[in-house]
Amino acid sequence: MFERFTKGARAAVTGAVTHAERADAGSVTEEHLLLALLDQEGSRASFAVAALGLKARRASVEAALADARRRGGMTKADAEALADIGIDLTAIVSRIEEAHGEGALLRGRAERRWWSGNRAFTKEARKILEKSLRIALGRGDRFIGEEHLLLALTASPGVVADVLAEHGATYGTVDRALYGDGDAGRDRRAG
Repeated sequence: MFERFTKGARAAVTGAVTHAERADAGSVTEEHLLLALLDQEGSRASFAVAALGLKARRASVEAALADARRRGGMTKADAEALADIGIDLTAIVSRIEEAHGEGALLRGRAERRWWSGNRAFTKEARKILEKSLRIALGRGDRFIGEEHLLLALTASPGVVADVLAEHGATYGTVDRALYGDGDAGRDRRAG
């Protein structure tokens, strides 16, 4: 699959590894992929990111991702569902942190590394890479670009997609920013 990645998509993947290393994370996550895409300049994905205002609101995106990490990776929808049955996730996180220290629910710090010392990609991050291939094929593209990675991040349920949606970057808005309104009837989500 990686032979189909454009130079920009490869840069996003290596950038994600760099973000994981800076965070001292044991694995590369979909969050690291998003941060690497936000770093890029001069690509289709960076144009869409800028057009949707994500570059200007990067600090807000990063704060929302940090808040989700603090909640142990639970989405806002998860927190709302728990609240509906009378469970205050914020109070639980606070109590856990009081007992076990700040950041007790952070994930990914102690996960295994490959024998070479490189960080492995989490199952969720690998699914993003696979989904980017399906999106590229669904669009009729013979390559996987960083724009396909961005679309895959918006189309995969989880914290990153939720944070992107909170900031106005849904699959539909990203698709329109990338490709305009042409081919509106064609389903390009590709599973």
